[in-house]
Amino acid sequence: MQQVATPVAQFDDDLARLVRDMFETMYDAPGRGLAAPQVGISQRVFVVDTAWKEADPQPMIFVNPQIVETSPDQATGLEGCLSIPGQSFAVPRPVWIKLVWQDLTGVVHEGQFDGVQAVCICHEFDHLNGVLISQTGVLQ
Repeated sequence: MQQVATPVAQFDDDLARLVRDMFETMYDAPGRGLAAPQVGISQRVFVVDTAWKEADPQPMIFVNPQIVETSPDQATGLEGCLSIPGQSFAVPRPVWIKLVWQDLTGVVHEGQFDGVQAVCICHEFDHLNGVLISQTGVLQ
């Protein structure tokens, strides 16, 4: 059984190093997102870059994220996962989400995300809560 990751309490060089390593791992995989639990670190942090495969990189860092609102409408799409290579799952996700998170220095941010960004953020958020797409979707 997967674990719920613990909140990040220290905003220091170790956190910055973890995030750098996570981006390197994600880009090498090659993926669009990676959560700390996927690399054996039970902390509430994930990285996302939904643009880099088609355009200039747009790396985003989310520490202690909280989904505070979701759209009432959902869309189902195919998702892959670096933890389950070579498999895709049909997963229903909100069309948009509102998120509150901290950056590497602990500053709180709030934003709304839609489309592929919302999907990727929800996917990585699931990892922080010990959920894999194989538990939320149907194997395709």
